[in-house]
Amino acid sequence: MVISMTNIFQIEARAILEGLKLSWKRGFRQVEVESDNALLIDTIRNDFAENNNTVEIRLIHEWCNRERQVKLQHVLRESNKVVGCLAKTTGGGMNQLVVLVDPPSHVRRLLEENIDNLMQ
Repeated sequence: MVISMTNIFQIEARAILEGLKLSWKRGFRQVEVESDNALLIDTIRNDFAENNNTVEIRLIHEWCNRERQVKLQHVLRESNKVVGCLAKTTGGGMNQLVVLVDPPSHVRRLLEENIDNLMQ
């Protein structure tokens, strides 16, 4: 199976959309979305997002305009060790949403490192 750049873009947009929906259901009204896909973040932030050909982009734009605060931020892949760790844990075969209410200790340590790095 060949995955094109368009498919990756759409898959990542879908992941952000599902994350926004989940955060809304759980009562969060201030959400920070981080992605290593700068093009995706820029596209969502763009004033023309509501007219984008990608359905997920339009839906994300709608979710961001609801009564909530959504901060969209680009992060370098190398800077986000947590995502890399979680991706390795799933072995690349994750095809479902996994919610970690209490992350494993190795993930928690990486989260703490990320916070420490931001504070410096």
